[in-house]
Amino acid sequence: MSSTAEDPVMERLRAALARLGPDVLLLTHHYQRAGIVALGHRVGDSYELARAAAENQNARTIVFCGVRFMAEAAEVLRREDQRVVHPEPLAGCPMADMADEGQADSAWRALAAAGAADTVPVVYMNSSAALKAWVGERGGCVCTSSNAQRAFEWALSRAPRLLFFPDEHLGRNTARRLGMADAEMVLWDPAASGGGVSPEALARARVVLWKGFCHVHTAFTVAQVRAARDRWPGARVLVHPECLSEVVQAADGAGSTSFLVRAVAEADPGSTLVIGTEINLISRLAAQYPDRTVLPLHRSLCPNMYRLSPEKLLETLENLDAQPPVELPAHINASAKLALQRMLEL
Repeated sequence: MSSTAEDPVMERLRAALARLGPDVLLLTHHYQRAGIVALGHRVGDSYELARAAAENQNARTIVFCGVRFMAEAAEVLRREDQRVVHPEPLAGCPMADMADEGQADSAWRALAAAGAADTVPVVYMNSSAALKAWVGERGGCVCTSSNAQRAFEWALSRAPRLLFFPDEHLGRNTARRLGMADAEMVLWDPAASGGGVSPEALARARVVLWKGFCHVHTAFTVAQVRAARDRWPGARVLVHPECLSEVVQAADGAGSTSFLVRAVAEADPGSTLVIGTEINLISRLAAQYPDRTVLPLHRSLCPNMYRLSPEKLLETLENLDAQPPVELPAHINASAKLALQRMLEL
């Protein structure tokens, strides 16, 4: 649908939000379409939005414009008198589906059998509430790309090793940032017998990584970084830490979605930034800062974030009382809250 055709929809969306007033908090992830981001009461990455859900004192309903695991986190952190609505329940996350509690149990048993039971689990925000609960029950915490380094330091202050899932690349890049060598890490493959790791290697490791990835960020390559430098001499190349480690090493910097947003906001007018992350964010930053050049390292779209259209959000807001809330089993909610609260306390 063209931007002109969307204008009446946007007008109705603004009218609906005005009518609902402070009873509704619209949380919007950076990767959403520009029109939806423009309406958000709070716009941020998964960490910032989780904190916004936990701290809000006024809204009766939290409407979460993001993917399923984000809405689940808001459901865990909300007050008892609030509810969370996810306008597009089909918007999931492939990486979040790359680890489940049964697979985590298998890895946990293998660690114990290898004499490495003294391990703290750390789970990426991009995971199901059930897996967060599994981690919470075992003394671990959640992290995002904004605070992964603090979470790793926290875990390693409590045990000689940590198990991190489900993103191999964020885990490896974070461990390297802490000065660890590749020899101190092992990769657990949940599809392989014994995880594809010997008991001796598990016992020696300081970080046990999980074979999982984000298809948006693994689309970026070192060749693309080199091509960007050739095409735009003097440009600053920045990428997300879910990228392959060799891409992170080739770039000028790597950091969370909020880090990338700040880098553009703080760049000098006339400067050029080439960014390796989701295309909706890059396009919006380019429009927001016309006095600097903001370019994609490569066009990589998150189709699940893109599922939520202005029309779908309008349907939700105009019929809000009829929308089903996000719901989780009580035991999942309670245990996931432990892991999320530990993250918020880092």
